[in-house]
Amino acid sequence: MIEFYPQIKAFHIFVALLSGALFALRGGFALGGARWPYANTVRWASWAIDTALLTAALMLLTVLPHAVFGNGWLAVKLALIVTYIALGTIALKQARIERTRGTIGYVAALLAFGAIYATARAHDPLGMVRWWLS
Repeated sequence: MIEFYPQIKAFHIFVALLSGALFALRGGFALGGARWPYANTVRWASWAIDTALLTAALMLLTVLPHAVFGNGWLAVKLALIVTYIALGTIALKQARIERTRGTIGYVAALLAFGAIYATARAHDPLGMVRWWLS
């Protein structure tokens, strides 16, 4: 299955960026007072994209040799993903109730997404910090 690694990785990156873009769009419009970010079809699309993302991630985990995970970047990425999901949930729920908390959660979730991206790109637990130090 290693021969499919480039295609799986490309798909994983594509759906990760698609997931982040959909969250940014939903969150921005939710904070603006729009109702469509809460529609069932939008939530189903989000779940479908995230399921594809998780499937691709699990496929990559099975394909890659274990030595790739030796420096801890993947553990940091997974912790950031959990943080991103929690902050995103807070942002979308709070956007309905209180704009200030929704905005703080939204910005924090986008920053977490950026940290996930930087960690994945750098293959380093320090992510963006490593880029700045280089």
